[in-house]
Amino acid sequence: MTLKGRTARPKREWLRPGPIAFAISVDALSIPAWAFGTSRDRPILKDDPARMTARILIIDDVPANTRLLEAKLSAEYYQVASGRDGFEALRLAREWQPDLILLDVMMPGMDGFECCRQLKESAATLHIPVVMVTALGEPLERLRGLEAGADDFLTKPVEYDTLMARVRSLVRLKRLLDEWRARGETVRALGLSADHVRVPSVAGARALVIDDWDPSAQAIQDALTRDGIVTTRARGADEAMTVSASQSFDLIVLNLAMSGEDPLKLTSSLRAADATREVPMLLIAEREERERLLRGFDLGANDWLVLPLDANELRARSRNQIRRKFYHDRLRDDLGQALEMALTDPLTGLYNQRYLLRHLRGLLTASPDREVALLMLDVDHFKQVNDDYGHAAGDRALRVIAETLRANTRVFDSIARYGGEEFVVVMPGSNPDEAVAAAERLRSAVEAMTFVPEAGRLCRLSVSIGVACGGTGTETPEALLRGADVALYAAKRAGRNRVELAAGR
Repeated sequence: MTLKGRTARPKREWLRPGPIAFAISVDALSIPAWAFGTSRDRPILKDDPARMTARILIIDDVPANTRLLEAKLSAEYYQVASGRDGFEALRLAREWQPDLILLDVMMPGMDGFECCRQLKESAATLHIPVVMVTALGEPLERLRGLEAGADDFLTKPVEYDTLMARVRSLVRLKRLLDEWRARGETVRALGLSADHVRVPSVAGARALVIDDWDPSAQAIQDALTRDGIVTTRARGADEAMTVSASQSFDLIVLNLAMSGEDPLKLTSSLRAADATREVPMLLIAEREERERLLRGFDLGANDWLVLPLDANELRARSRNQIRRKFYHDRLRDDLGQALEMALTDPLTGLYNQRYLLRHLRGLLTASPDREVALLMLDVDHFKQVNDDYGHAAGDRALRVIAETLRANTRVFDSIARYGGEEFVVVMPGSNPDEAVAAAERLRSAVEAMTFVPEAGRLCRLSVSIGVACGGTGTETPEALLRGADVALYAAKRAGRNRVELAAGR
């Protein structure tokens, strides 16, 4: 199928029956003389690392090609390392952990496609962006590289501005992922996340297509639908901002040739909005609009395609962007889960002692003179419950009590399992009378509970509660807890199932 541009856009040609040839316009690179004076066996690293903005690994078996890239990247204060083949690429990627790999395709022993595939299959290197650089301009070769996991595919000789735009964009992304990976390593070290990373399917992912021309928008949607990607179309900036604020997306495809709109302003707005700040963005433009594409990269776009559009390349680039987002989402979710596990009690879902102490200290520090009450509860004769019905029944009893406490406290009160069968409730803004009244309400609620440890058996539960109050500006979390603990044991000695207020308050 062939779609040609409408009258207003005579150059817009979208899909052709076969693959479309692709070439980046080439300007002569001005290379300083010193770039050619480096021997093949020189030290890998160049320049002072303190001045560098990122680590770039160049893999090419032709020394002249390596020197070309080194000269330009070093002039931009990047730290550069180089290797001659795929085997060196795998070793240096593992050991040096670069921010970006520029990988030649045609190399002896292991070609760039196989090298890229192995880099993306290893958990130690899958997060490192790879740009394949080759003299092969055929679209099928470019597609092979993208399907092997490459983040981009550039044709030699590489146009300087295009290369630097890709480098800056991919380094930004790598640095962001590094932050999440560092936290993820801690999560995995604590055993809170699985080590194995699977390559996710993009089926079911959601893409927002922003284009005001019906034939081109339909062509994009048809291509993405072939991979099971669910698409939503917006015809202009206002519609795009409204839709993206109400729905979540895994990819945004934006056509820079929209009529009557400023798509670069829309690019900036999408990057600034909370809902779309981290959604990968793929730009599409006429070949002559290279300056706008480069500007779009500076504004935060992740990838681009030039017209006429190859549907297979669009699918490959979209898959890569979506999978990278899924990887980012997984790292973030693992961290969120780890934080939740670190701060909550797994049995009851209440906060744990670590959170309690930090929260209480924060309350006392932020408002030293504000009244705060602390209730410490202990389940009466809980050992007997475990002895009579088993520990599984005891765990169920603790969960039922936790739910009862949740149902009978204020939204801004905090409940924690302090340890064993002890619970603590923190009540900001409560004076002693209010705290004692609240404690009595909780005691009565637990006493009125119906707990059935096993079929045909009913077990009555009760709690003893100690209350301590602060508000003098001199209390510490430890002092309040000690006061509540003393009051709790006074309630125990007085017969249990009762409330006692700490002396002096």
